[in-house]
Amino acid sequence: MEKTVSEAIAYRRSVRLYKKEPLNTEKVKQCIKNATLAPTSSNLQLWEFYHVQDKSILKQLAEACFNQNAAKTADQLVVVVVRKDLWRKRVNANIDFINNEFSKLELDERLLKRKKMSLNYYKKIIPTVYGDFLGILGFLKYLIFQILGLFRPIYRQVRQSDMRIVAHKTAGLAAQNFMNSMAAIGYDTCPMEGSDTLRVKRVLKLPRRAEINMIIACGIRDDKGVYGPRFRVPFETVYKSI
Repeated sequence: MEKTVSEAIAYRRSVRLYKKEPLNTEKVKQCIKNATLAPTSSNLQLWEFYHVQDKSILKQLAEACFNQNAAKTADQLVVVVVRKDLWRKRVNANIDFINNEFSKLELDERLLKRKKMSLNYYKKIIPTVYGDFLGILGFLKYLIFQILGLFRPIYRQVRQSDMRIVAHKTAGLAAQNFMNSMAAIGYDTCPMEGSDTLRVKRVLKLPRRAEINMIIACGIRDDKGVYGPRFRVPFETVYKSI
Protein backbone atom coordinates (compact mmCIF):
# COMPACT_ATOMS: atom_id res chain seq x y z
CA MET A 1 0.00 0.00 0.00
CA GLU A 2 1.38 3.39 -0.98
CA LYS A 3 2.36 5.68 1.87
CA THR A 4 0.76 9.04 2.55
CA VAL A 5 2.83 12.18 1.94
CA SER A 6 3.70 12.50 5.63
CA GLU A 7 4.53 8.80 5.88
CA ALA A 8 6.76 8.96 2.79
CA ILE A 9 8.64 12.01 4.09
CA ALA A 10 9.17 10.31 7.46
CA TYR A 11 10.28 7.05 5.79
CA ARG A 12 12.75 8.69 3.41
CA ARG A 13 16.35 8.52 4.58
CA SER A 14 19.65 8.86 2.77
CA VAL A 15 20.36 5.15 2.35
CA ARG A 16 24.01 4.33 1.70
CA LEU A 17 23.89 0.55 1.34
CA TYR A 18 21.42 -1.45 -0.75
CA LYS A 19 20.34 -5.06 -1.03
CA LYS A 20 20.94 -6.93 -4.26
CA GLU A 21 17.27 -6.67 -5.18
CA PRO A 22 16.18 -5.24 -8.54
CA LEU A 23 13.83 -2.30 -8.73
CA ASN A 24 10.87 -2.16 -11.07
CA THR A 25 12.18 0.18 -13.77
CA GLU A 26 8.71 1.37 -14.77
CA LYS A 27 7.93 2.34 -11.18
CA VAL A 28 11.15 4.36 -10.99
CA LYS A 29 10.27 5.98 -14.31
CA GLN A 30 6.86 6.97 -12.92
CA CYS A 31 8.59 8.58 -9.94
CA ILE A 32 10.70 10.58 -12.41
CA LYS A 33 7.47 11.68 -14.11
CA ASN A 34 6.30 12.87 -10.70
CA ALA A 35 9.54 14.84 -10.44
CA THR A 36 8.64 16.79 -13.58
CA LEU A 37 5.47 18.05 -11.87
CA ALA A 38 7.52 19.99 -9.31
CA PRO A 39 7.32 23.79 -9.25
CA THR A 40 9.73 25.41 -11.67
CA SER A 41 10.67 29.07 -12.08
CA SER A 42 8.68 30.64 -14.93
CA ASN A 43 7.69 27.10 -15.97
CA LEU A 44 10.96 26.86 -17.91
CA GLN A 45 11.67 23.30 -16.72
CA LEU A 46 15.42 23.65 -17.20
CA TRP A 47 16.12 20.07 -16.20
CA GLU A 48 16.79 16.61 -17.56
CA PHE A 49 16.76 13.25 -15.75
CA TYR A 50 19.13 10.47 -16.78
CA HIS A 51 17.74 7.14 -15.59
CA VAL A 52 20.76 4.83 -15.57
CA GLN A 53 20.30 1.06 -15.51
CA ASP A 54 23.17 -0.14 -17.73
CA LYS A 55 25.64 -1.99 -15.51
CA SER A 56 28.75 -0.69 -17.27
CA ILE A 57 27.54 2.91 -17.00
CA LEU A 58 26.59 2.35 -13.36
CA LYS A 59 30.14 1.17 -12.67
CA GLN A 60 31.66 4.22 -14.38
CA LEU A 61 29.37 6.57 -12.47
CA ALA A 62 30.16 4.84 -9.18
CA GLU A 63 33.85 5.48 -9.82
CA ALA A 64 33.05 9.13 -10.60
CA CYS A 65 31.22 9.22 -7.25
CA PHE A 66 34.44 8.14 -5.53
CA ASN A 67 33.08 4.60 -5.11
CA GLN A 68 30.96 5.59 -2.14
CA ASN A 69 28.74 2.74 -0.98
CA ALA A 70 25.49 4.37 -2.08
CA ALA A 71 26.76 4.55 -5.66
CA LYS A 72 28.48 1.14 -5.68
CA THR A 73 25.50 -0.84 -4.36
CA ALA A 74 22.66 1.07 -6.07
CA ASP A 75 20.49 -0.91 -8.46
CA GLN A 76 19.83 2.21 -10.53
CA LEU A 77 20.97 5.84 -10.59
CA VAL A 78 19.09 8.98 -11.52
CA VAL A 79 21.24 11.93 -12.55
CA VAL A 80 19.52 15.30 -12.25
CA VAL A 81 20.94 17.67 -14.86
CA VAL A 82 20.41 21.43 -15.10
CA ARG A 83 20.03 22.75 -18.65
CA LYS A 84 19.96 26.53 -18.29
CA ASP A 85 21.31 26.65 -21.84
CA LEU A 86 17.91 25.44 -23.10
CA TRP A 87 16.00 28.46 -21.88
CA ARG A 88 15.19 29.70 -25.41
CA LYS A 89 13.70 26.34 -26.39
CA ARG A 90 11.66 26.22 -23.20
CA VAL A 91 10.43 29.78 -23.81
CA ASN A 92 9.25 28.80 -27.29
CA ALA A 93 7.56 25.70 -25.88
CA ASN A 94 5.64 27.87 -23.42
CA ILE A 95 4.65 30.32 -26.17
CA ASP A 96 3.40 27.46 -28.36
CA PHE A 97 1.42 26.07 -25.43
CA ILE A 98 -0.18 29.43 -24.67
CA ASN A 99 -1.17 30.01 -28.29
CA ASN A 100 -2.57 26.49 -28.57
CA GLU A 101 -4.58 26.62 -25.35
CA PHE A 102 -6.04 30.05 -25.99
CA SER A 103 -7.01 29.02 -29.53
CA LYS A 104 -9.49 26.58 -27.97
CA LEU A 105 -11.32 29.36 -26.13
CA GLU A 106 -13.67 32.14 -27.06
CA LEU A 107 -11.59 35.09 -25.92
CA ASP A 108 -13.34 37.84 -24.06
CA GLU A 109 -11.52 40.99 -22.94
CA ARG A 110 -10.26 39.35 -19.75
CA LEU A 111 -8.79 36.33 -21.54
CA LEU A 112 -7.27 38.48 -24.28
CA LYS A 113 -5.53 40.51 -21.62
CA ARG A 114 -4.26 37.36 -19.90
CA LYS A 115 -2.95 35.95 -23.20
CA LYS A 116 -1.16 39.21 -24.00
CA MET A 117 0.43 39.35 -20.53
CA SER A 118 1.59 35.75 -20.79
CA LEU A 119 3.12 36.21 -24.24
CA ASN A 120 4.82 39.46 -23.21
CA TYR A 121 6.30 37.66 -20.22
CA TYR A 122 7.93 34.98 -22.38
CA LYS A 123 8.81 37.20 -25.32
CA LYS A 124 10.18 40.18 -23.39
CA ILE A 125 10.77 39.65 -19.68
CA ILE A 126 12.39 36.20 -19.78
CA PRO A 127 14.84 37.14 -22.60
CA THR A 128 15.72 40.27 -20.62
CA VAL A 129 16.50 38.24 -17.51
CA TYR A 130 18.21 35.23 -19.13
CA GLY A 131 19.92 36.90 -22.08
CA ASP A 132 23.61 37.68 -21.67
CA PHE A 133 26.93 38.02 -23.48
CA LEU A 134 30.11 36.92 -21.70
CA GLY A 135 28.59 38.07 -18.41
CA ILE A 136 28.75 41.71 -19.51
CA LEU A 137 25.02 42.21 -20.04
CA GLY A 138 24.31 40.49 -16.74
CA PHE A 139 26.52 42.95 -14.86
CA LEU A 140 24.93 45.94 -16.62
CA LYS A 141 21.44 44.62 -15.88
CA TYR A 142 22.44 44.14 -12.26
CA LEU A 143 23.56 47.77 -11.94
CA ILE A 144 20.44 49.09 -13.66
CA PHE A 145 18.09 47.00 -11.57
CA GLN A 146 19.86 47.99 -8.33
CA ILE A 147 19.40 51.67 -9.22
CA LEU A 148 15.74 51.14 -10.08
CA GLY A 149 15.37 49.28 -6.80
CA LEU A 150 16.14 52.49 -4.93
CA PHE A 151 12.73 53.81 -6.00
CA ARG A 152 10.49 50.73 -6.14
CA PRO A 153 10.48 46.98 -5.49
CA ILE A 154 12.19 45.19 -8.36
CA TYR A 155 13.59 41.78 -9.21
CA ARG A 156 17.33 41.95 -8.50
CA GLN A 157 18.69 38.47 -9.35
CA VAL A 158 19.54 39.07 -13.00
CA ARG A 159 23.19 38.02 -13.29
CA GLN A 160 24.09 34.70 -14.88
CA SER A 161 25.23 33.42 -11.49
CA ASP A 162 21.79 34.30 -10.12
CA MET A 163 20.01 32.44 -12.91
CA ARG A 164 22.20 29.37 -12.31
CA ILE A 165 21.03 29.38 -8.70
CA VAL A 166 17.40 29.62 -9.81
CA ALA A 167 17.83 26.69 -12.22
CA HIS A 168 19.51 24.54 -9.58
CA LYS A 169 16.83 25.40 -7.00
CA THR A 170 14.06 24.19 -9.27
CA ALA A 171 16.03 21.05 -10.15
CA GLY A 172 16.35 20.41 -6.42
CA LEU A 173 12.59 20.70 -6.00
CA ALA A 174 12.13 18.11 -8.73
CA ALA A 175 14.67 15.81 -7.08
CA GLN A 176 12.75 15.98 -3.81
CA ASN A 177 9.52 15.12 -5.63
CA PHE A 178 11.30 12.07 -7.04
CA MET A 179 12.72 10.91 -3.71
CA ASN A 180 9.41 11.32 -1.88
CA SER A 181 7.65 9.42 -4.67
CA MET A 182 10.19 6.62 -4.34
CA ALA A 183 9.71 6.54 -0.57
CA ALA A 184 5.94 6.32 -1.03
CA ILE A 185 6.31 2.96 -2.79
CA GLY A 186 8.96 1.62 -0.41
CA TYR A 187 11.98 2.37 -2.62
CA ASP A 188 15.05 4.05 -1.18
CA THR A 189 17.34 6.81 -2.39
CA CYS A 190 20.46 8.77 -1.52
CA PRO A 191 21.15 12.18 -3.08
CA MET A 192 24.87 12.52 -3.74
CA GLU A 193 26.75 15.75 -4.36
CA GLY A 194 30.13 14.09 -3.96
CA SER A 195 31.19 13.34 -7.52
CA ASP A 196 33.61 14.34 -10.24
CA THR A 197 31.00 16.17 -12.28
CA LEU A 198 33.26 16.52 -15.32
CA ARG A 199 33.69 12.74 -15.47
CA VAL A 200 29.95 12.27 -14.97
CA LYS A 201 29.25 14.54 -17.92
CA ARG A 202 31.72 12.61 -20.05
CA VAL A 203 30.18 9.26 -19.14
CA LEU A 204 26.70 10.54 -20.01
CA LYS A 205 27.97 12.46 -23.08
CA LEU A 206 26.41 15.69 -21.87
CA PRO A 207 27.02 19.02 -23.62
CA ARG A 208 29.49 21.47 -22.12
CA ARG A 209 26.86 23.83 -20.70
CA ALA A 210 24.90 21.11 -18.93
CA GLU A 211 25.44 21.03 -15.15
CA ILE A 212 25.09 18.17 -12.70
CA ASN A 213 22.67 19.04 -9.91
CA MET A 214 22.91 15.74 -8.04
CA ILE A 215 23.15 12.00 -8.55
CA ILE A 216 20.52 9.92 -6.77
CA ALA A 217 21.26 6.32 -5.82
CA CYS A 218 18.22 4.06 -5.92
CA GLY A 219 17.59 0.64 -4.39
CA ILE A 220 16.13 -1.34 -1.50
CA ARG A 221 17.76 -0.46 1.79
CA ASP A 222 20.03 -2.93 3.53
CA ASP A 223 19.59 -3.20 7.28
CA LYS A 224 22.89 -1.34 7.62
CA GLY A 225 22.05 1.18 4.91
CA VAL A 226 20.91 3.93 7.28
CA TYR A 227 24.00 4.95 9.19
CA GLY A 228 22.31 6.35 12.29
CA PRO A 229 19.18 7.90 13.80
CA ARG A 230 17.81 11.01 12.15
CA PHE A 231 19.04 14.27 13.65
CA ARG A 232 17.45 17.67 13.14
CA VAL A 233 18.07 20.80 15.17
CA PRO A 234 15.08 21.69 17.37
CA PHE A 235 12.15 22.92 15.27
CA GLU A 236 11.90 26.08 17.37
CA THR A 237 15.35 27.17 16.20
CA VAL A 238 14.31 27.26 12.54
CA TYR A 239 10.61 28.13 12.79
CA LYS A 240 9.82 31.85 12.92
CA SER A 241 6.19 32.88 13.31
CA ILE A 242 5.52 36.47 12.25
